[in-house]
Amino acid sequence: MPILTIGHRGAKGHEPENTLASFAQALAFGVHGIELDVHVCASGELVVIHDFTVDRVTNGSGEVHKMTLSQLKALTIEPDQSIPTLEEVYTLINKRCFVNIEMKGRHTAQPVSDFIIDLVANNGYQYSDFLVSSFQHEELEALSNLNPKVALGVLTQASVTEAMEWAAQLKAKAIHPHFSLLTESNVQKAHDAGLKVYTWTVNDPEDIARMKLYNVDGIISDYPERL
Repeated sequence: MPILTIGHRGAKGHEPENTLASFAQALAFGVHGIELDVHVCASGELVVIHDFTVDRVTNGSGEVHKMTLSQLKALTIEPDQSIPTLEEVYTLINKRCFVNIEMKGRHTAQPVSDFIIDLVANNGYQYSDFLVSSFQHEELEALSNLNPKVALGVLTQASVTEAMEWAAQLKAKAIHPHFSLLTESNVQKAHDAGLKVYTWTVNDPEDIARMKLYNVDGIISDYPERL
């Protein structure tokens, strides 16, 4: 199997992160997958933004979960982008690659499950088209209970062993460790446990080469063309 090339928040090294422009650029690079982050806004939609506030990436200020979609849409991500909904991103991607949805905000499991159920029922998607990851054990657990058909990935920047233990509890399909945690032997251990290893955020050519040597299943990068 080839190592999957996954664009981090689209092609974050080239375009403003988590924007339609960034996702379009990742597609232009021919990625196998795109990683993005979701929160639920005050009006209930899933919006694609990394932080819990809009302050860093937009010209506005405030907490994402306290703002309605129309308030969020009124903000600008320089130079000319806006915060997309998850639905808009899926319309753009249109099955050209898989999407790794990272549940960032709290209480995202239910709307993410509803979103996936709708796409499978009405838009010709398969459950194999989805991978949902999180650092938040409770969100992963909630999604696992709501919809055991969704493939889960356990994010970690602390411990591969702990991520594997969580994955076993949650019947997750993958672990998503920071690349600095990986060794040839712990990647093999994860594979022996039946887990895929998708590592982030690997930008340096030497680190990319090392991850390939370790035989990871996918590499998440701001510069997907380097993979």
